[in-house]
Amino acid sequence: MRGQVHGVGYRLGCQQKAQELGLSGWVANQPDGSVLVEAEGSPQQLGELHLWCERGPGPAQVTSVTTTRIPATGTDWFEIRR
Repeated sequence: MRGQVHGVGYRLGCQQKAQELGLSGWVANQPDGSVLVEAEGSPQQLGELHLWCERGPGPAQVTSVTTTRIPATGTDWFEIRR
């Protein structure tokens, strides 16, 4: 995710939404100012998380979301990484 996504509760909100949806994976701030999310779940669950990521929490201003398919890791939790 790109835009105003640091310092607005984006990672915490993403973690809460992912856990609500039953997804596993992680979310982390990146040095370039973006946020990276890796999530595993059903296509419907991932689609709902993608929609949330496009909006983010109230104070966020998301300008772009890029989606890439990667192999599943089999984790069973969703965490915030530093």
